[in-house]
Amino acid sequence: MTVMELESVTPSKGEVAIVWFNSYAGVAIKTPTKMLVIDPVNVNAKAFPTVDAVLITHEHYDHLDQTLIREIQKQTNCTVIADPTSTRRLGNVVPEERLVEAKPGFETRVGDVVVKAERCNHPPASTPITFLVRTEDGITVFHTADSLPFPEMREIGEREKPDIVFCTVGIAPGTSPRTGVEIAKLVNPKVAVPYHTSSTGDLERFAEILTQEAPNVRCCILERNKPFKYP
Repeated sequence: MTVMELESVTPSKGEVAIVWFNSYAGVAIKTPTKMLVIDPVNVNAKAFPTVDAVLITHEHYDHLDQTLIREIQKQTNCTVIADPTSTRRLGNVVPEERLVEAKPGFETRVGDVVVKAERCNHPPASTPITFLVRTEDGITVFHTADSLPFPEMREIGEREKPDIVFCTVGIAPGTSPRTGVEIAKLVNPKVAVPYHTSSTGDLERFAEILTQEAPNVRCCILERNKPFKYP
């Protein structure tokens, strides 16, 4: 099943469907009523015929593609929620009334879906953020962008109780399967998903370390472009 085929999947009450669609942080989240896309790059805009909101974590090339954002927004009239630096870069790309700036502490709703922005520990970026998405039924997904672990992640985990956390395990400076596991240990979700790598070895090493050090957290290695339905 491809990202486009996610359109034909309708999660039931109490479910969410997720697709990881590139080697970076590109994630599509479909709830019973809404479709949200995070950091779309290296994908065709036609893969997203129906989108309610696009979320952008920071301005790096593997997270922000202004041309692609323009195409998706034009064809769907979706809202674009982005960190301050990306918001400035999208100012001439997205209609003003559909562009929303998000900083840590930000919270809004897309219908009955709650979107929150939190801090991100990714020093090369100017104003990076992470996103928490809580579905209509209370399922919470924590998308950590390119973040390295930081102590406040424990507080975020205790406060938000994420069901799923995405953990960067490669490509971004300083990240590794080990730092990805540290994120999972701090947040303590029900499911930890390694991402942001093109290396199967990184994914498998993350799973190995997580099993040893946090056996209470389920590891789910996603196959790109294949949907994962939770629970």
